[in-house]
Amino acid sequence: MGLNIYVVYDSENRHTEVLAEAVAEGARQVEGANVHLNRVDRANVRDLVDMDAIIWGCPGHFGTISAGLKTWIDKLGHLWAEGKLIDKVGAVFCTTATEHGGVEATMLNLITPMLHQGMIIAGLPANIPENALYGSYYGVGITCPVEASPDDPPNLPKEDDLALGRALGKRVALLTSKFSTSRGG
Repeated sequence: MGLNIYVVYDSENRHTEVLAEAVAEGARQVEGANVHLNRVDRANVRDLVDMDAIIWGCPGHFGTISAGLKTWIDKLGHLWAEGKLIDKVGAVFCTTATEHGGVEATMLNLITPMLHQGMIIAGLPANIPENALYGSYYGVGITCPVEASPDDPPNLPKEDDLALGRALGKRVALLTSKFSTSRGG
């Protein structure tokens, strides 16, 4: 029996999309993990019922959730009313354009709906080498500096950033596997 892990993201200039792909790649490193990667405009909230873990992310907009992901999260009311996401593992990630651009505030805002749903939040502990250098315990938050000119190619996440994304995806898959086994799943 495999684990179903849903990674959903909003992305405007590919920064968050590239990070989402790294998160999915990390989760796929765990045997039995079936990873479903969806952009928010193609994602169906009803699919979450069949998932064991849910990881969502977006660009941070002034320390809070992007409108695209927030609109999608706002569709979870019926799942909350029926308790359909209780005890699912959850994790978050985000990107910002400037240092101190609200990375941790955005992640806390992303975690809040998961707590309302009764989900179990997985962050990144300090014993993960990639996180000890410059990460966050709330999830993965990275800065992709604003390009010097609108004509420049986007400053996509660097390898260190992608390593954090893979570490988060792998941690979620491993925790979900342990949790599923302890429940007899």
